[in-house]
Amino acid sequence: MATTQVQVRIPEELVEDLDRWIAEGRFSSRSEAVKTIVALYTERERTRKFYDLLQKESEGAGKRPESLIPLKDVF
Repeated sequence: MATTQVQVRIPEELVEDLDRWIAEGRFSSRSEAVKTIVALYTERERTRKFYDLLQKESEGAGKRPESLIPLKDVF
């Protein structure tokens, strides 16, 4: 995967958290920590969007129960 270097400014308290996590062995570098945290946030947002879609579809299915397919027929 291609990467792009970005420069960010974050509060000192957050830098201290990053450095503590590195010292604890959770991450090997600040860069790895930031990449992992951004990836986790991205996954959280995708999950939230999927959940919202499921909620919307569930509401629609409740209004049209005849359109539901039993799970046993799907697998």
